[in-house]
Parts: sequence; C-alpha cells; structure tokens
Amino acid sequence: MNQLLIEEIDALLPQTQCGKCGFSGCKPYAEAIAAGRADINQCPPGGQEGIEKLAQLLGVPPKPLNTSHGFFRPDRVVAWIDEQLCIGCTFCIRACPVDAIVGAGKQLHTVITAECTGCELCIAPCPMDCISLVPVDENKHDTRKKQGADNARARHQFQLLRLERDKHAAKAESKHKPVAQTEKNRTSADERKQAIVQAAIQRAVAARNRATPNHSPAKSHERN
Repeated sequence: MNQLLIEEIDALLPQTQCGKCGFSGCKPYAEAIAAGRADINQCPPGGQEGIEKLAQLLGVPPKPLNTSHGFFRPDRVVAWIDEQLCIGCTFCIRACPVDAIVGAGKQLHTVITAECTGCELCIAPCPMDCISLVPVDENKHDTRKKQGADNARARHQFQLLRLERDKHAAKAESKHKPVAQTEKNRTSADERKQAIVQAAIQRAVAARNRATPNHSPAKSHERN
C-alpha cells in the first residue's frame, strides 16, 4: 500500500474521527480510499470542499457528498454536557476519540471545547440524554482549520497508543492470576459499575420527575 498517498489523503480529512464514513477513523478511511475500497465522497464533515480536494489529489472527477453517510454542517459544533443531569457514568469519556471529555466516576464531566471535534460519538452512550451539540464561533481561515485537524489527529493517535498500552498492561497482569479468578473479578467489577450507574440514573430520573412531572424519562440502557 502506498503509505505516502495514505498520508496525503489523511492530511485532507477533517480529523473528526466520527466514523460516519463507515470506518473507525480518518486514517482507516484514508487507507481505504488509497486501496480503492472507499469513495472520496463519504465524509460529511469534510463537505464538498473536502471532496474536491481529494478529487484533485487523486486526479479523479469530484462528485456530490453521499448523504447516506450524513450531511455537511457549515458551522463548527462541539458537545455540551448539562451539569444538572450528568451522573458521572464515564460512558461519554470512553466514547470520545480525542480525549476531549474530562471527569471521574460519579463526578461531573465536562467537555474541553477547544479539543472537541463535534464527532457526536458521546451522545448515544449517555444514559441521561444530557449531551447536545452547540455551535461555536470559529476562525474559518484554512490555516486555523488545518491546525485544528492536525491537533485532533495527534490526540487520536495518542489515545490509540494509550489504549493499546493499557490493553497490554491488563493482559500482562492477568497472566499472574488464575483465569477463573480474573474472569470472576472482571464480572464482579462490571456488575458493580452497572449497579452504580443504574442507581444513579434512577436517582437522577426521580429528581427530574419531581422538578418537571411531565418530562419524559431518560432512555434506558441495557448493558451486558
């Protein structure tokens, strides 16, 4: 595979890491385009401008955005967490591809606006429906956009390295424990975490219903 071409394609992508293209991130999408496994019009955040840049690079005719992957947003948006509803479940933290959400278990989470790519991946996992997208003022100069994309790429790559490191560390630690005990500990920890989250959801829903009796309840999340 032509690594230089992959890097050139990746440099033209917006680095939202949203997965709307059908791949796990911008780099895998770039690899698929280079290999002829994906078309140039599958990236909604890049919009028509992005498609035209890819077409020019690859020497192919531009084409309209394939809206089956989503629609282009002309303005930058970032995630916003409602502090009154957040229960500190950490699901959004784990979903963020660029580590732009900070917080700890059972504590309020907050979004680092400058680092958020607006990928929307944190919205669906939230059991309290307390995350929404809000527009932000932004300098649309090409240089500023390029810097933001480069920063998002670096943060995502760092996250992938961190997760891989944690995976190897956990695997190494498990080697020193009996398999049955390791599985039992993991199951017990998962069950405790699920119980804590469900209890927090119930308390939050009860508080919300007392404040606004006609408010629809938070969505239920069954997690195995």
